[in-house]
Amino acid sequence: MIILNNTYFGKYASLPMGWLLMACLIAIEVIVMSQILDRKYFKSRVAFTALVSNVVSGIAGAYTSIAINGGRLLTVWFPWVSSDEVNLSNDEDLFSFVLYYAVALVATILIELIVNCVFLKKRYEFRPVMRATIIANVVSFLLGSFVLYSYSFFFYD
Repeated sequence: MIILNNTYFGKYASLPMGWLLMACLIAIEVIVMSQILDRKYFKSRVAFTALVSNVVSGIAGAYTSIAINGGRLLTVWFPWVSSDEVNLSNDEDLFSFVLYYAVALVATILIELIVNCVFLKKRYEFRPVMRATIIANVVSFLLGSFVLYSYSFFFYD
């Protein structure tokens, strides 16, 4: 599968632009989760938890990528590809890309939900934490996707 062979995310994630993007996405998750759980823009407990859950999810993604790709880091969990790897007019490429993305989103939410529940169980009930985790990740995935793929498919080429 062509997506397994990309190295864009591994390359860009280690550059300042990649770190900035990841920091912005985590900040967005903090704001969304804080709003849902406490009706505030920032709650330190929520911020710490969001940071930890994203690190845990990122590590899981890195190891999953290494296991699946035989050593290529960060190419599966959040596939940053360009039109060099995925031809959006090819139905098979598009289906593979969307499937990978859906699996990555669901796996990310499950991992972050577990971490968030462990860290926030004394202060919040399960349902609000689950709701906040799902909404925050969907928002960050949508915004992150827009930024990544606008760059990769339209400005990179």
